[in-house]
Amino acid sequence: MNDYRNPIPTVDIIIEIQKNKKQGIVLIQRKNPPYGWAIPGGFVDYGESLEEAAQREAKEETSLDVTLQYQMHTYSDPRRDPRMHTITTVYVASAQGTPHARDDAKDIGIFTQDKIDFPLAFDHKQILSHYFKQKKESSDKKS
Repeated sequence: MNDYRNPIPTVDIIIEIQKNKKQGIVLIQRKNPPYGWAIPGGFVDYGESLEEAAQREAKEETSLDVTLQYQMHTYSDPRRDPRMHTITTVYVASAQGTPHARDDAKDIGIFTQDKIDFPLAFDHKQILSHYFKQKKESSDKKS
């Protein structure tokens, strides 16, 4: 019998939230390697849907109850996570309240695009670049 190795499924959640009447997104500073700032997310548990995993991971890391708005994209580059080959499905969600760093999060913040001028873990710079581009294109179409 062959031993098959498969990528590990994960989810990442871009959480949109209002701060002082300005919309931003929640980022966490990771407690564990690979260190750095990141989009909240994590591994999908056995028997759990991607949507359930996204809501659970958001709650575990940010203390926020999120409402999933849409599935943005799936990223599968084998090098996206230095620990192992993962495939992440990214959701855009909304939340209200004040986020608190919990679980794997050492720190937490709400950031606008112009304030994210620091390195991000994994491939999250690319993911956020796609997210902000989509937001701009959507906004331009509405104008």
